[in-house]
Amino acid sequence: MKKVHFVGIGGIGLSALARYLKQEGYVISGSDIKATKITHSLEDEGMSVVIPHSETCIKDQDLVVYSAVIKDNNIELIKAREKGIRVLSRKEALLFILKEKRVFSVCGAHGKSTTSAMLSSIVDGSVIIGAESKQFGTNMYHRDSENIIFEADESDESFLNSNPYIAIVTNAEPEHMEYYNYDYERFYGAYRKFLALATIRVINAEDEFLSTLNELDAIRLYPSIDIKNIETIMRDGEPFTSFSLKDLGEFEVWGIGEHIALDASLAILASLQEMGVESVREKLKGYRGIKKRFDILKKSDDYALIDDYGHHPTEIKATLASAKKYAQMMGFKTITAIWQPHKYSRTVDNLESFVNCFEGVDTLVILPVWKAGEKEVFIDFPKEFERYHPIFAQRIYRDGDAISLGENQKIFDNGLVIGFGAGDITYQLRGTL
Repeated sequence: MKKVHFVGIGGIGLSALARYLKQEGYVISGSDIKATKITHSLEDEGMSVVIPHSETCIKDQDLVVYSAVIKDNNIELIKAREKGIRVLSRKEALLFILKEKRVFSVCGAHGKSTTSAMLSSIVDGSVIIGAESKQFGTNMYHRDSENIIFEADESDESFLNSNPYIAIVTNAEPEHMEYYNYDYERFYGAYRKFLALATIRVINAEDEFLSTLNELDAIRLYPSIDIKNIETIMRDGEPFTSFSLKDLGEFEVWGIGEHIALDASLAILASLQEMGVESVREKLKGYRGIKKRFDILKKSDDYALIDDYGHHPTEIKATLASAKKYAQMMGFKTITAIWQPHKYSRTVDNLESFVNCFEGVDTLVILPVWKAGEKEVFIDFPKEFERYHPIFAQRIYRDGDAISLGENQKIFDNGLVIGFGAGDITYQLRGTL
């Protein structure tokens, strides 16, 4: 029985791998800089977790795996190398974790978590995704199967190590370009390599880059002509989308918006390689969303609070379109968007698009940039976002079901309030920070 230690085990991606290997029979330990809900859950599941990082963690493990945020001078990595223990990055570790599996590998700048979770509701296989599926209540669900539904990561080219049997690409919009040194040939080349590794390929053929791959043998989805009759259905305040796909009939899935129909269609087309259409149609109904993606935290007749992971302008624009439709159907009069910019590099690279993506909101609240380890860069938010007359706050607070900006400050307890960001805004919205 092999022993594996994870440095940075509290991350959403690394914790999923730790959970998977534990279910595969490995002895798992880990460490992180601070205790979180995830680290507590891992301990409850029988894993040894040390807070903070300590060289005493390194004992007789066979392998040490570390997350992308861990630097080479980490005391545990140093100790492991001194003891001659094999040390791998998460990216490198995927090669041995996934090498003998039949992987349904999902990637793309937007929608990969949602598409992966939808796929996992249909296909019989283990699930390793970078979000918490509400259907399974976790980011990893283990089944005794050679299949793995895996959310692959293009941000550091680690998707090239995911051993794709079926490669599903939601889109290939440039993102994480600092990793690729803003070399678009290298960026798109990585997607080409990823698709070439797969036996079966399912792509959004209207994506600007993917549409150019005419020589590629792939199952192609053309959203504008293949997806028809998109309708939103409300049941007890919960949104569902019905749509027709090609000549396959009507499908229904939890969520709201055209992007939900697109993600579901990719999952459907991949699943049809495994089973008949009627089984796919029925199993898709089991999908119940994922945490932090249009995650309805509270709702009443005149108020709803939603948490969304959107941290790129394309994502925010698409989700706000869904939010506007949801508000209209619920009879809400106003929409308040609370935005925590994620990373200076992303904000600067997409500043004009960020400015434009909030069109139509009644109130915009802007929180400080979540640095994600980057050095601070000056961005003149008051000037750039002047048209919205934004409210600037250091943080938000949960006040009962409402959101406030602090003691004796403005309170939002009416209409639709939606938070966007990949930092700690999710904990602020939930009142756990």
